Amino acid sequence: MPRPLVSDHTLDIAAEPSAIIAAFFDPVALSHWWTALRSVTAPRTLGVYAIEWVPTPFRDELFGPLGGVLYGTVMDYRPSRGFLVAEAHWLPPESDVVGPMALHVDCAVAGNVTKLRVLQTGGDDTARWRRYYDITTQGWTGSLAALKNYVEGKSFAEARSSVEGQKRP
Repeated sequence: MPRPLVSDHTLDIAAEPSAIIAAFFDPVALSHWWTALRSVTAPRTLGVYAIEWVPTPFRDELFGPLGGVLYGTVMDYRPSRGFLVAEAHWLPPESDVVGPMALHVDCAVAGNVTKLRVLQTGGDDTARWRRYYDITTQGWTGSLAALKNYVEGKSFAEARSSVEGQKRP
């Protein structure tokens, strides 16, 4: 029986949902918690979502160095609830593109914490897609722990000003 091709993570974070969602779009935040080299993100429906990472010094047996670029289109954006990036593709530095896939990010308040869920879906039951999900599942675990530390370390005022800064014309 084929296993589902998903990377599904949940995490409790002591921060407002809007601060967490803002961290997925703010270039400074992305450089801290997701180690992004650069990013172009537009927190709005039909906005671009592109993140670039430095190629890793190590090589994966299937993909070569990791890093590269993830890009897609924001299909749904709710600043205090979540967003969906569809038609997402990963361009490894030395391997063929992986995609299309979707990235779902949802926040729900539960008492004095926010429950964050990050769900990545897409692909076929092939060795290449299975390896991709093995890699991303490990990557999300570390990245989301860094996101938690980053967002919880910022004041709500800083996080809110970051969200407001994203609303420039």
